[in-house]
Amino acid sequence: MVILMVLIAVPSIGQRIKISNAKIITPYNIIDNGTILIENGKITAVSDKNLLFENAQVIDAGGRYASPGFIDIHTHGGSGYDFLDGTVEAILGIAELNARHGTTLVYPSTASCSNEDLFKFFEAYREADKLNVKGAALGGIYIEGGYLNMEMRGGQDPRYISNPTREDFISILNKGGDIIKRWGFAPELPGASELMDELNARGIQMSLAHTAALYEEAREAFNRGMNSITHFYSLTSTVTRRNALRYAGVIEAGYLFDDVYVEAIADGVHLPEPLLRLIYKVKGPDRIILVTDAMRGAGMPEGSEVILGSRSDGITVIIEDGVAKLADRSSFAGSIATADRLVRTYMQKAGVEMIKAVQMITLTPAQLMKIDNRKGSIAVGKDADIILFDNDINVSMTMIDGKIIYSK
Repeated sequence: MVILMVLIAVPSIGQRIKISNAKIITPYNIIDNGTILIENGKITAVSDKNLLFENAQVIDAGGRYASPGFIDIHTHGGSGYDFLDGTVEAILGIAELNARHGTTLVYPSTASCSNEDLFKFFEAYREADKLNVKGAALGGIYIEGGYLNMEMRGGQDPRYISNPTREDFISILNKGGDIIKRWGFAPELPGASELMDELNARGIQMSLAHTAALYEEAREAFNRGMNSITHFYSLTSTVTRRNALRYAGVIEAGYLFDDVYVEAIADGVHLPEPLLRLIYKVKGPDRIILVTDAMRGAGMPEGSEVILGSRSDGITVIIEDGVAKLADRSSFAGSIATADRLVRTYMQKAGVEMIKAVQMITLTPAQLMKIDNRKGSIAVGKDADIILFDNDINVSMTMIDGKIIYSK
């Protein structure tokens, strides 16, 4: 039995909030009938007792779960928008959809595109970040695209896939500045080593993405600072034969290197139940990060037709069976998952307990992105990014920095 110590920080004058009658999900246990005190956007107390807190706004959780806000480090769109639409409207629309499903911090993700479109998105991101009051906070940009293995491109536009050159990636870094937080690429490409060294020096998180690398190439990438694998099993190399010899790939490297994080699109479609269970058995909640990897069809009803890719020259796909499909139903065309669905799926299909399922989309991504000193768990001194949901992970309230941005 875990005994919770009541920790109270020194309060200051300002906004005071008390969340009571909550099942509080901490990194260690779930506190029944717990209380959270918040002041000036920070958590000042977490207790299994009904603490007094004068002149505070009281939120009665009604026995619902109080969870850290979800953190989605890889998502491209939703509500009919894609981040690469390059408009403030699109970015804010996607952020609002995410907030309704419990995401309090999102890393807008790109795909292979022209630098002109990428730089347009950078400008829109900066403007949207100033105006964003109803949506998930913007944590920085994840660049997924451009420097990918053509054989593993999937739905990425082949016109904009190339090998990295210093002139090109430095121009992107100069334009993006400190809003670029992640970069996913294929480490086996010519020029990738120089890119890894540059990103590592700048403290930008790096992920193996759309890659046909062999185990040895993946190991070298890990040695150069890459420490995650984008959408594990999707467009990721595995055992192959070359000249009659069998070689391990990125999947095997991901399993064998304990410190490497893996993204899981846990919608129950991209990763069926056996793979969800296998990944969890080998990697565990400390190294699995749940991601939506959602395209613009997320949050839209079954039967909807949406555009995959650019509005001007993308292709029409259909939302069906909880996923986006090509019009002829021959292949998936992208995820339409929301963060709450990921947690629900891992619990229902893989039998993972709630506290661990929540960890994989809160504390674990916060640790990867090195923001766990302020995000990812309900603990004294951390940002009051808190959501309320029921047994089925239906979100009824989303709070960011102590401000309620969504409730129903």
